[in-house]
Amino acid sequence: MIHAMNKKMIIKNFVLDVDGVLTDGTFHYTTEGKVMKVFGPDDTDALLLLKPYLNICFVTGDKKGFEITRKRVETDMKFPLHQVSTFERLHWLKENGFKPEETIYMGDGIFDAMVFMGVAYGIAPANAFYFTKEKANFVTQARGGDSAVAEAVLHIMEKFFEPLDLTKASLHGLGGEWGKINK
Repeated sequence: MIHAMNKKMIIKNFVLDVDGVLTDGTFHYTTEGKVMKVFGPDDTDALLLLKPYLNICFVTGDKKGFEITRKRVETDMKFPLHQVSTFERLHWLKENGFKPEETIYMGDGIFDAMVFMGVAYGIAPANAFYFTKEKANFVTQARGGDSAVAEAVLHIMEKFFEPLDLTKASLHGLGGEWGKINK
């Protein structure tokens, strides 16, 4: 794994909230309960470009829609997923081997701003709660569930590693991951 160095900052982890970041933040209910979430395009492919550089995992506080999220994140995307309340995320990071000072966190909710205050770098999608956007180090132009994660990945690569020239990108440098997941 390659370690990021920017102004003496070493970044090793990218932890992302799911709802409102990887999804558009809406929950679809019927009389049977929560049945669907909307996940956007491009985010999985972009995360695969970042995977050689950082440990990537997802967190969600959504108990009722956890199985929907698990299907998308763990089964389809092949990334770890953990159910963690927003209020517990900084503690959870420390307890699970993620040094906050080596972690980028992406979140959108009203309480994600407090997570931003405890990690090395915070990213919010365009549709994040206004206070959360104010506390973020970077705010994407894209909304959650509409390639905000892909935009964040390109930003991370440029700021902490080396900019990606997507017009010259080669799938050979991805160690076969892209081909495995997208078959």
